[in-house]
Amino acid sequence: MHTIIDGRKISKDIKSEIAAKVEQIKADGQRVPHLAIIIVGDDGASHTYVNGKINACKAVGFDYTLMQFAGTISEEKLIKQIELLNDDSDIDGFIVQIPLPEHISVEHITERIVPRKDVDGFTNQNFGSIMSHHQLLLPATPYGVMELLDRYDIETEGKHCVIVGASRIAGAPLSLMMLQEGKATVTVCHKATTDLKAHTKEADILVVAVGKPGLITKDMVKEGAVVIDVGTTRVEDSSKKSGFRLSGDVVYDEVAPIASYITPVPGGVGPMTIASLLLNTLKAYELNH
Repeated sequence: MHTIIDGRKISKDIKSEIAAKVEQIKADGQRVPHLAIIIVGDDGASHTYVNGKINACKAVGFDYTLMQFAGTISEEKLIKQIELLNDDSDIDGFIVQIPLPEHISVEHITERIVPRKDVDGFTNQNFGSIMSHHQLLLPATPYGVMELLDRYDIETEGKHCVIVGASRIAGAPLSLMMLQEGKATVTVCHKATTDLKAHTKEADILVVAVGKPGLITKDMVKEGAVVIDVGTTRVEDSSKKSGFRLSGDVVYDEVAPIASYITPVPGGVGPMTIASLLLNTLKAYELNH
């Protein structure tokens, strides 16, 4: 019998905890944490994600500033905006929503964000701090995965964790967190990995973060494994009002019956990314005070 890891519930719990802290900050006569969000262009999915982040700020009592720029803005002008936010003492943290237009380098933009305000946890300094005993602002998605494992009391120490996907946003930082905090034995698989099934079948904890619907089938998973599906892909679906549905990398209906714990898509890791962003914003506020 498997347990569904409910990211929506845990995210709600975290928001309640943060909201209580914000109430205390107000009671102490202090200004509340302030998050700024930069969005460039008119990508529909990006605007949906940004609206989710704004609603989350409202839910916990954070101040927020939304900065929208045309897709034609130059990299140089966007960097100037970032530098203004870096210097603004009223802004505790900020994010630049990706993807960015092709003429703007995500790396160039990320490098210009001061680490103490990088609430996505993308800068080299924050990324590197994963392996230190003084962690700074952690990459939001893997931070969310670690919170789920922790709050469901899922043992990681000494377990074999197989991560499929080695992106800078999810797989790579999570592999370091599982080593450092989780004390797990970690295998990372990626595009060049041969015989993926041979690796995934050995996992006590299987994390899949590729963005390829249906990649992981029942025959690739060990009986009793913990399965964390980070993949979220829009798949056309005419039966839905929106015209699409969200699909994970794991064939859920096949895999769930043999798993001990499993995250659904949607409703698993997704809500935790925003919860982690809020946790990072609160931490940035505390670092800046």
